[in-house]
Amino acid sequence: MSKKKRIVVVCPGRGSYTKETLGYFRQFGRQFGGSHDHEPLTGHVGAFVADIDQRRRTLGEPTISELDGAEVFKPGIHTKGEHASSLIYACAYADFMAIDRERFEIVAITGNSMGWYLALAYGGSLDWASGFEVVNTMGSMMKSEIIGGQVIYPISDENWRMSSSKLRLIEKLVLSINERKDSELYVSIYLGGYIVLGGNRGGITAALKELPVLENYPFQLINHAAFHTPLLAETSERAFERLSSSLFRAPRIPLIDGRGCIWQPYSTNVEALYDYTLGHQVVEPFDFTRAVTVALKEFAPDHLLLLGPGASLGGSIGQIMIAEDWRGMKAKADFIQRQNAATAENGVGALLIAMGRVDQRLWIAG
Repeated sequence: MSKKKRIVVVCPGRGSYTKETLGYFRQFGRQFGGSHDHEPLTGHVGAFVADIDQRRRTLGEPTISELDGAEVFKPGIHTKGEHASSLIYACAYADFMAIDRERFEIVAITGNSMGWYLALAYGGSLDWASGFEVVNTMGSMMKSEIIGGQVIYPISDENWRMSSSKLRLIEKLVLSINERKDSELYVSIYLGGYIVLGGNRGGITAALKELPVLENYPFQLINHAAFHTPLLAETSERAFERLSSSLFRAPRIPLIDGRGCIWQPYSTNVEALYDYTLGHQVVEPFDFTRAVTVALKEFAPDHLLLLGPGASLGGSIGQIMIAEDWRGMKAKADFIQRQNAATAENGVGALLIAMGRVDQRLWIAG
């Protein structure tokens, strides 16, 4: 038997369920234990979705099956935290379970922003029920009012190489805006060739007005609060009140958090993991760039595997690889060439595999 390929799994964050991914379970139904029409899912994934559906009914929320099965994507509904979080959790879980464990060994798991909660669940730090409780609780914290907002802006050039001058420009703007009355703006997420800023209304308005226009940027992320900034201090406090540390345990698979720290199965301090997840992770910047860099350098995987829905993190991951000169890649063209060559060889040599892409998921699904 051939040696298993080593993979690091990357979990998606908020914003990954979009108009293009509506009907995710219909699209990949047979791989999830169903069909490509409206037949119910069966097997382990079917049981998982049915359980989440029942929990959401009890809470008076629309089920995952109803949301994903809608005929039309409605931003005002599908992008709300209390709905989007559970949708993404379910879709990514189905992808995680579709990985062919006979051919691939999962050596670590990481994720972007909300993807950290998914990593905890898939890595074994949260069980089936606890995973839903954490994801749903954190996603529902702002049902009545969203705290602040987020703006995304590129910090790389057309060749996907990081631009220190753009980063300095943003840092200066953040300092300037925070000196103004009623304006707060912070770095929220380091996202490869992009940076996400979180702030209050004054800060977001100023950022949108004063950042130089680059194609479609800057733009504000719909229904996103000022995650990973001090503005969510009260949200962190409420999370500690609502979620007990008894939900958490040591992971079965190494986890890489939003600082690039590794949580190992046999050395994890569970209380520290709990404190990080509901404390630091909520109010301090989430460094997805560092997390992926640590994944590459510390685990030397054959592939990075991005779970669905969608594949919007693919570009950011490629930019991080280029910044690290991973396997000789120095620019966007190198990444595209490697990925195209892998497509021609049925995934052999792929640096990144996105389960949300029909062609690529066939390379890894069991």
